Amino acid sequence: MRKRGDSNQATLFDIGGPRLPAGVSTDDASVKRLYEQDGIFLGTSGFTANGWAGSFYPRGMKPSEYLSFYAKTFRSVEIDSTYYGPPSAATVEGWYDRTPADFVFSAKVPQTITHEKLLVNCQAEFSEFLDRIGGLKEKLGPLLLQFPKFSKFEFKSSSDFINRLAAFLDNSPKQHKLAVEIRNPLWLNDKLLQALRERNVAFAITDTSFMLRPWELKKPLDLITSDFAYVRWLGDRKHIERITTSWDKSVIDRTADLRSWATLCRQIVAERKTKHLFLFGNNHYQGHAPDTLKTFWRLWNDS
Repeated sequence: MRKRGDSNQATLFDIGGPRLPAGVSTDDASVKRLYEQDGIFLGTSGFTANGWAGSFYPRGMKPSEYLSFYAKTFRSVEIDSTYYGPPSAATVEGWYDRTPADFVFSAKVPQTITHEKLLVNCQAEFSEFLDRIGGLKEKLGPLLLQFPKFSKFEFKSSSDFINRLAAFLDNSPKQHKLAVEIRNPLWLNDKLLQALRERNVAFAITDTSFMLRPWELKKPLDLITSDFAYVRWLGDRKHIERITTSWDKSVIDRTADLRSWATLCRQIVAERKTKHLFLFGNNHYQGHAPDTLKTFWRLWNDS
């Protein structure tokens, strides 16, 4: 049985490096980035934010030039805006045209599917989203199903959620890479991880105020459930927004936490559990997502 994400079509996930789209030469296929290494897709959640002009983006740069500049710095981005609804075809075309051939987009699945319809009777909405985001072609990476904590009014137990999730995944197109994020620590168990592993769906590993980090778990769990790992540095939104909402600089020192993440990622790579690591930082983690990536990169490369 073909697992999710398997395909005869060459994509950026092929071992041996990216395949080039027809008509693209090696001269314009990619750029030399400071924060780049084979198999690691490092990026922020969104490529624009209040405070980034003049801090990350050069002062005076036009917003229409942001993505091109960003893609020369980082290899990937997690598109957050798709959580609110499918992007227009023109928007997707613009994303595609303004990035190098080796750039990879991740995107959130719309909340209509994950929060409102709770994975039921939502195939039309999911198909519309896949059709739109599919315009990224070979640049399309993992799609994130981000779920809220939920209450017993939505699901009586973690088993009810897992069963519904499994049915949704089994009826979804298999050519897409998917990741699943939960926000209820009581639902993190072997049954959930096994359901994802059987379908080659990644468990999104997060650093948040509402989930334990991998090294804090009382019971060791194998959180790698797919041929790629998906990590999100989210932080404590309520806490940091009491300090700042400008996002132009780091206001919380997360060096120790990011050192632990670098150690964990090295372990994942050493054990050869995955082909690729997708690592995304949010402004709420320490105040300025690009700084989070730069700090991680320094720690990752420390000998």
